[in-house]
Amino acid sequence: MDNLSNLEPKEVFKWFYELNQIPRSSGNEKAATDFVLKFAEERGLEAHRDELLNVIVKKPGTVGYEKSEPVIIQGHIDMVCVKADDSNHNFDTDPIEMIVDGDLLKANKTTLGGDDGIAVAMGLALLDSNDIPHPPLEILITTNEETGMDGAMALKADYLTGKRLINLDTEEEKEFLVSCSGGSNIDISFDIEKEAAKDSAYKIVISGLKGGHSGAEIILQRANAIKLEARLLNSIRNSIRLASIEGGIKHNAIPSNATAKFTSSDFDKIKETLNELIDGLKEEYRVEEPGLKIEISDCEIEEVYVEDLSNRIIDFLMMLPDGVQYMSKDIDGLVQTSLNNAIIGEKDSKLVLTTSVRSASTTSLRELLNVLTVISQKSGAKTREYAAYPAWQFDAHSPLREKAIEVFEKQYGEEPKINSIHAGLECGLFKNIMPDTDMLSYGPQIRDAHTPLENMSISSVERVWKFTKALLGELK
Repeated sequence: MDNLSNLEPKEVFKWFYELNQIPRSSGNEKAATDFVLKFAEERGLEAHRDELLNVIVKKPGTVGYEKSEPVIIQGHIDMVCVKADDSNHNFDTDPIEMIVDGDLLKANKTTLGGDDGIAVAMGLALLDSNDIPHPPLEILITTNEETGMDGAMALKADYLTGKRLINLDTEEEKEFLVSCSGGSNIDISFDIEKEAAKDSAYKIVISGLKGGHSGAEIILQRANAIKLEARLLNSIRNSIRLASIEGGIKHNAIPSNATAKFTSSDFDKIKETLNELIDGLKEEYRVEEPGLKIEISDCEIEEVYVEDLSNRIIDFLMMLPDGVQYMSKDIDGLVQTSLNNAIIGEKDSKLVLTTSVRSASTTSLRELLNVLTVISQKSGAKTREYAAYPAWQFDAHSPLREKAIEVFEKQYGEEPKINSIHAGLECGLFKNIMPDTDMLSYGPQIRDAHTPLENMSISSVERVWKFTKALLGELK
């Protein structure tokens, strides 16, 4: 805590530090929610935890606000756990080691957990305060957001009375999000059939890519390691037999690493072809991916895929669409529809590719899922759709947004940017169970979320905290 103890606002960073001492990957949030329940009990606050470990903590309004309409403050407690290749961090047992670098708070070769631990920290700071004027508060902390928003999907409105909700899961300061895309995941699986390897074995390892959030950063056109592997394998397909391909670790992160293993009886010939393409790929991605590394080396392989399967997998990976498909016709610069081929690897005697599809248009989303299904069927693979989530539609009349704009202009001396996001927000799910609730999303500046480079602006946290307190003071 030494290097964080002087950070402002102290009351927020104190709780962010405490949260980061507790492992809280998606699906492993119990200890973190135990911490929140104990926090509430020690302060005599009403608290409830449901079967999915979502927690709601209530605090009465301060003097003069006792009869005001309650305000729901919401964030998710789980974090994406990604580390650098040379990190020994264990996300199941180790606390996040945080580093102050000027105005930035980072982690030591791991994700920081600012997405969305900073929202929970602000909620705890509000619950712990004695001098912040506010209406009755309902601090809603959800789980499993990063792996499909399972917590929000299972949430029931029984313990919530507020009709105004502030979601603190936006990563661009001075921006109010007022709608978001919907989406779905799709698993595409090939039955595996292998035979004994006969030729020399080699592997292609791709690393050094930036990766990033597959919704917010898909527009940056960063390289997808799985698609790069496909291009390399396709260039030598007539001289190899594929043995395995694996890459990616999170459905909502652009894969930054991938490894393909294969055998060949004519490696000297194909090595020249590979090296030419590698040089071409590095030139192609010199702007977006200056750290791209592609290494070829010997390896050991006992079995390879049968010839037909090897060819079908390479065909399939080459035909796969990836990245931005359509741009919005309503909002300049906003992605409407995209997909991220996120994870590939063997599981239960199958080769499985997990792809995340997003769109602000229901019909466009369905079109892309249908395209993936057709390509899969033509390649002899099976598909399974799951973890679908709805879009959050724009509300033309929002008193909460209007008041937030008024308070923002007083603090910043300028208007906020009103925007939509090409990613899923839990607000879309909350609207299903609380259709009359007025919602707004904002947050402090966070960069490179879902990567080991994740960082959060300290001064931005302070400004957003100041704004939140001022806004609550106006919601009488």
